[in-house]
Amino acid sequence: MPMRRLILLRHAKSDWPDGIADPERPLAPRGREAAPRIGAYLAQEALTPDRVLVSPARRTRETWDLVAPHLLGLPEVVSEPRIYESTAARLFAVIREQPAEAHVLMLVGHNPGLEDLAETLTGGGARPARARMQEKFPTGALAVIDLPIDNWAGIAPETGRLDRFITPRGLAVED
Repeated sequence: MPMRRLILLRHAKSDWPDGIADPERPLAPRGREAAPRIGAYLAQEALTPDRVLVSPARRTRETWDLVAPHLLGLPEVVSEPRIYESTAARLFAVIREQPAEAHVLMLVGHNPGLEDLAETLTGGGARPARARMQEKFPTGALAVIDLPIDNWAGIAPETGRLDRFITPRGLAVED
């Protein structure tokens, strides 16, 4: 059966400087430390996307810029404004539009949209990982979801299997 893999990455911990509009919020020092750790994990596990959709918010762009140098290969990267402040339904629509050539797709975005998408999409997978994901989808968290579909147009609720759920804090414990 054909498979697709969806990688959801919530931006790393951001800062809240006074007078800065939400889309321009930068990463906090903790986020700048965590994002490369996630990138190194992706490389170690050979989880390299073919295509990456990044919200145009500064904190998501900075997260991607710190993750990308660790990856093996250069995925196609697209700034996707519909990811910012998005609902799960809108994210489903964005994913359904993606080209068939992209077998591994990554979204770098925000909550609550990513968390809602992951919970709606995963009907199966490792129970401990699903329980952790449902409890909290913190900044810098990474959900890897496998989908038994031919193309992205076939993505639907409860069709995915959660392969793993990783947090920066969890990686720090394992180091």
